[in-house]
Amino acid sequence: MAIKPNIGQPLNRLEGRQKVTGSAKYAADYHVPQLLYGYVVNSTITKGKIVRVDTSAAKALPGVVEVLTHENRPGLAWFDLQYADMDAPPGTVFKPLHDNKIRFNGQPVALVVAEEFEIARYAASLVQLDYEEEPFVTSVEANLSKARPAKKGIATALKPPPPAPTGNFEKAYEAAPFKVDAEYYHGNEHHNPMELFATTTVYEGNGKLTIYDKTQGTINNQLFVANVFGLRYKDVRVLAPYVGGAFGSGLRPQYQLFLSVMAALHLKRNVRVVLDRHQMFTLAHRPQNLQQLQFATDENGKLTAARHAAFVETSSYEDYTEVISSWSHRLYPISNTRFEYKVVPLDLSTPTDMRAPGGVTAMHAIECTMDQLAYKLGIDPLELRLRNYAEVDPSTEKPFTSKALRECYRQAADSFGWSNRNPEPGSMTRGNKLVGYGMATGVWDAYQFPSRIEAILTKEGKLMINNAVTDIGTGTFTVMTQIAADELGLPIEDVIFGYGDSKKPFSMFQGGSSMTSSTGVAIVMAAKALKKKLLEKVKEMSDSPLADADEKDLVFRNGRIALVNEPSVHINFQEIVAANKGQAIKTTKMGKPHLLKLRKYSKMTHSASFVEVEVDKDLKTITVTRAVTAVAAGKIINPRTAHSQISGSMVWGISKALQEESVIDENLGKYVNANLAEYHIPTHADVHQLEVIFAEERDELINELGVKGVGEIGLVAMPAAIANAVFHATGKRINKLPIHFDELLE
Repeated sequence: MAIKPNIGQPLNRLEGRQKVTGSAKYAADYHVPQLLYGYVVNSTITKGKIVRVDTSAAKALPGVVEVLTHENRPGLAWFDLQYADMDAPPGTVFKPLHDNKIRFNGQPVALVVAEEFEIARYAASLVQLDYEEEPFVTSVEANLSKARPAKKGIATALKPPPPAPTGNFEKAYEAAPFKVDAEYYHGNEHHNPMELFATTTVYEGNGKLTIYDKTQGTINNQLFVANVFGLRYKDVRVLAPYVGGAFGSGLRPQYQLFLSVMAALHLKRNVRVVLDRHQMFTLAHRPQNLQQLQFATDENGKLTAARHAAFVETSSYEDYTEVISSWSHRLYPISNTRFEYKVVPLDLSTPTDMRAPGGVTAMHAIECTMDQLAYKLGIDPLELRLRNYAEVDPSTEKPFTSKALRECYRQAADSFGWSNRNPEPGSMTRGNKLVGYGMATGVWDAYQFPSRIEAILTKEGKLMINNAVTDIGTGTFTVMTQIAADELGLPIEDVIFGYGDSKKPFSMFQGGSSMTSSTGVAIVMAAKALKKKLLEKVKEMSDSPLADADEKDLVFRNGRIALVNEPSVHINFQEIVAANKGQAIKTTKMGKPHLLKLRKYSKMTHSASFVEVEVDKDLKTITVTRAVTAVAAGKIINPRTAHSQISGSMVWGISKALQEESVIDENLGKYVNANLAEYHIPTHADVHQLEVIFAEERDELINELGVKGVGEIGLVAMPAAIANAVFHATGKRINKLPIHFDELLE
């Protein structure tokens, strides 16, 4: 009897019970004997230098073991390193407690280590520091004169600079009958995952460490720690089997990892450092940015000219960049273009990738500009996009491996009821509410990275898959288990997926919507290699009923290898292992993208979002009452976890458009709402009817599974669709995110 394929089935998360019952352990949950607790002291100025440190009161407190500052920190290996981790941007990587210079408000300036957490926290308040302040800058808009091209670095391949101009933008724009010239501003947003940034470092002796860390890349953090502290890679083990949300915040090693490891090595003790919610606002944020767009069309609505310039925050010590200004040319065919991307160095910590980095920023500006053009032309916004539909990638003229964006438009529009829209702004009402309809397009790269898989057939006949990948809550553990089960024809319960451990075979950090295509494809490759090995073992067995069988006549099913046309003729996996002297049979295989074949193609996912908003006529409060997002992302391995990713992205889109904002007091150079009371994110009352549609998209080229990622694509179109819906409801175009209701008041 054949088992039902797992791929394509809406399986519940395999670790769901552990998470909802609290038995899943996160970085700060592990019981470690003789554990010390570190508490970070943060600077209270934005720029300058420390001129005096007094730790005497803190050290005198019973239970305090050590107070580390720039004056007494141990020596480090990393001061000669340009890059300390795989995601480091160009520049000089931030070095906690390196010297007396203050580069941003909240910079860690000391670490108090004590026998109990409460003692460490209280002692931190007793550390006295005197500063010499210097003038600082924290606003992109106020410092555009300082904008400059970003430096190139190791991340340029994933974040390339804008393409060269095409045609003659100025001439085409000037001659066009329909044009839009607009500016868009996005403020800072901070990562606020449920799990706080935390590290528990276990000192094993002889320079060996076991580290439990909140990270999206166990191997990345292993490399970081070894490089920084001059340790052997094999002596550093980083574990992150459970991660309580990340979406970019855990790509780079955060400073609590550095401080925890430094203290553990210095004291030769186990040390845990956890940042509180307020301290998390000293790092991990989406950068503020200003975008300038000039789009033009002919009489029929065909785009003829486009300029897209982005001015984006970076720190004073690193050049963080995002792909922003080139997205319009990857979405719409335009003959005359000019793209610019410049960084504005500010006295803030280096920004961090945040779900759909650059893409969601760019698409808001691009799709709102397209909406304005549609109104000027007097045509339906959806029709304008169809008139400018790209059959090939406009930026490279390469064909897509697959593109079902038309189907996304059709299915989402039909389900939403877009045809019922009255195009006149302010014309649709519901009681005391103005009703607005808006739509937008989404696009994201379909990444795949190399990944190495160890596949083992155990003596019990089960399949064990090992890889260092993490699961940040996206369903990776479940999806990888499904893929492995189907490859060897096993039920889910007979597959063991080992992950979240730097000791396991290589994986890139989890990000960019790339893990299903990266790790999943590697599982396929490893499973094929293991099957080949098993077939060789079968042919070597004495009295094997399959010794003369051709490989094409055999099937792996239900824990056995059998003849396709005569299933009763078979050999169980346990028999194969027994014939191997009871030893497990294993293989290791690297999965990687087909660079030579795929260089001829463009690889992208697409989406379309349609949104309805209600705006109170008197109070001008905005509610997203319903939204539909259709996604084309190749084969969907698990519709349930994929649906969760898209609907979660849609909620984040609501958050970005209407709520999330880190407010900087430019006189103090600090964020004034560094808490979850005043940093607003959606609650249940803010989220209403959300619908997710997966348009069928077969992709025979992209990889062995035909899959693309879904982590980001559900977010990129939502803020623009919401902003366009607000305009349709009110007749007011608000180009600054988040949209404040007071901006709609007469």
